[in-house]
Amino acid sequence: MENEISVVDAKERSRYEAHDADGTLMGFVDYHLRPGVVTFLHAETLPEFRGRGVAGAIAARSLDDARALGLRVKPACPFYQSFLEEHPEYADLLKETAQ
Repeated sequence: MENEISVVDAKERSRYEAHDADGTLMGFVDYHLRPGVVTFLHAETLPEFRGRGVAGAIAARSLDDARALGLRVKPACPFYQSFLEEHPEYADLLKETAQ
């Protein structure tokens, strides 16, 4: 069984989705987009696909897209908070919490 993961921005649902080679939904992250900022709200990998790197693939794609679009990132989801701590190459995307 091939572990192909395709990640797409399902803009109409405000979430990134990961699908396998057959088009089966493997996982997703919900987001909220405001001018200049994307907030990642909730990441979930379906139970049968856990441990295959699905959440990491979604996080990397969504953060790469945020960078390409010039967006700051607010990680409201615990998975994204951990992912960003473990991947300092994305630290420049973090939204400052000043106010």
